[in-house]
Amino acid sequence: QVQLVESGGGLVQAGGSLRLSCAASGRTFSGYAMGWFRQTPGKERESVAGIDWSGVSIYYADSVKGRFTISRDNAKNTVYLQMNGLKPEDTAVYYCAASLLIGRLLKGDYDSWGQGTQVTVSS
Repeated sequence: QVQLVESGGGLVQAGGSLRLSCAASGRTFSGYAMGWFRQTPGKERESVAGIDWSGVSIYYADSVKGRFTISRDNAKNTVYLQMNGLKPEDTAVYYCAASLLIGRLLKGDYDSWGQGTQVTVSS
């Protein structure tokens, strides 16, 4: 497994931006597909975005399309989530995850998870 540490969360006003980072260590990062998820109390953890090992195949949840951008830098063992046009409903704990599987992955396909970073968007 790979170890993941998220950073970059915080408090921002609606319409603002944040960039989350997820630093990986322990295994060959470039071999992993990476995903960003989020969770609010009492709700299931939901997929936000995913990116394959090469950075070519990318997908987004409909709720964030056009506002969020996932990217990765394999030389830095880091995956990013640029979040623009933030809305109060984006408030959640955001998690990154890693998987050696390919294709459009589901939550259960990821076997390494970070500890999460809180994002709070005020109205």
